Amino acid sequence: MPIAHWQARFEEYLQHNWLQDDKAHDVAHFRRVWKTSQHILETTEADRLVVLTACYFHDIVNLPKNHPERHLASTQAAQETLRILDSHFPDFPHSLYDAVAHAVRAHSFSAGIAPQTLEAKIVQDADRLESLGAIGLARVFYTSGALGRPLFDSEDPLAHGRELDDATYALDHFQKKLLKLPDTMQTEAGRVLARYNADFLVNYMAKLCAELKGDYCGMEQEVIQQFSSKKTSS
Repeated sequence: MPIAHWQARFEEYLQHNWLQDDKAHDVAHFRRVWKTSQHILETTEADRLVVLTACYFHDIVNLPKNHPERHLASTQAAQETLRILDSHFPDFPHSLYDAVAHAVRAHSFSAGIAPQTLEAKIVQDADRLESLGAIGLARVFYTSGALGRPLFDSEDPLAHGRELDDATYALDHFQKKLLKLPDTMQTEAGRVLARYNADFLVNYMAKLCAELKGDYCGMEQEVIQQFSSKKTSS
């Protein structure tokens, strides 16, 4: 069956059977992760059906970021994915079950599971790339708003004189996690895209810091230099 037919079937199933309120992890998110995966797939011989399936079900169980069992969500998602495949897609090749389950388990940052297959590496990279760039920026503030967290510390937005705390300030999440993602990429294509998108976030931070000082037309170059030097030395 052509890969596009599997994609259509997965989307139809999710739209009719999957109820959830987190718009940062909806079907549109799955679709974007699959699109990004296709860019990475162009230079590999990975199994496209494994990658597609993991992209569309990796967050089928998605616990809030402040949930005490957040680190177990991807394992639960892998189990639920296999249940769905067995119950609703009996023609899906059983020989691919293990590969799909591993890719789903390993995608999560909080789970800390190292991807062992090319397919899992691609899905992990594609999902993490969603956290960077313009979409990633929007998702950070959407999620923080849903959790009732302040946008940033107006007096010390980059935490020069305090500990980073992304459980309190949304902007702290950039340094706490997002700007570290390029170093975690598993594929060369993923690393290139991650570095490009991370630069966008650094420029945003520089613009925000300038505006907090009353400069609405400029960017704080010290911020760009600070984080550029960190990336170069890492």
